[in-house]
Amino acid sequence: MSDVPEDLHFTASHEWVRVNEDGSIVVGITDHAQEALGDLVYVETPEEGNHYSAGDACAVVESTKAASDIYCPISGVISEINDALVDAPELINEQPYGDGWIMSIQPDNADDVEELMDAEAYEDSLQE
Repeated sequence: MSDVPEDLHFTASHEWVRVNEDGSIVVGITDHAQEALGDLVYVETPEEGNHYSAGDACAVVESTKAASDIYCPISGVISEINDALVDAPELINEQPYGDGWIMSIQPDNADDVEELMDAEAYEDSLQE
């Protein structure tokens, strides 16, 4: 069974969102997603300063099995990327909710996070 932390928000496309105290959000892919992809070998992160709308493809993760787009969970500007993933994409496999985060976003509207699934709704979606 995949790990689904209670303090995060989730998308149907298996991204997770953590809200920071400063209002920015951190985004990564879920434990379920990294398990399905297998061993990650490459991560293409977005550029800092780029603006994305909710649902836009903004990053790519590649594994030995497949490549998968990462979608922006809410509209906003990329404020930081996880540079460690360039040399160590396996951090996503090892710590999907920790050192394996992909990017931070300064949201256009912080309330948009409330439109995402909570942990219980995400777990229910995995059962369907």
